[in-house]
Amino acid sequence: MKVLLPFQAMNQYADQVPHAYRASACGPVTAASILRYHEGLTPGIGQLYRLLGTTPIGLSAFCFIRRLKKWLSPRYEIQRVRSVERVKQELDAGYPLAVKFDRYFSLRWRQETTFAYHWVPLIGYEETEGDLLLFVHDNGQKNRPSKLRAVSFQKNRGVLSFIRISPVQSSNE
Repeated sequence: MKVLLPFQAMNQYADQVPHAYRASACGPVTAASILRYHEGLTPGIGQLYRLLGTTPIGLSAFCFIRRLKKWLSPRYEIQRVRSVERVKQELDAGYPLAVKFDRYFSLRWRQETTFAYHWVPLIGYEETEGDLLLFVHDNGQKNRPSKLRAVSFQKNRGVLSFIRISPVQSSNE
């Protein structure tokens, strides 16, 4: 089975991202792109960078969750997703997730992973024989836009944190 959400990626090196923040703006850009997916509006990356407490060395999952909850509650549910089955359920329901690759704070410095330390939007998956491919946008580089990448769940499983950013369903729906 394959799921791939229609998703417009952002680039953390784009002109609208303050120059001083670009190298460490992957977390705010990931959050902004998911909010744009849900609302059609993009919050300012500089504002979001500061609001989330991002630093030049990055953004912890704890701060990402805590500060987004503070800012977006009660309109959104923001929480860590610990089960890959739940990740697939969220994607099946049409909800992208934020995913953090982190070799350093997971104490897996030598593990070969797709990214050493990076936030990206997770927008799909495909079940294959012996693995689960995760479809992520890589948030671009200085000289190229974000691109869709298929990454191995098995290869990266020890360094991944999945964060759900989903609008709360009103009782009228």
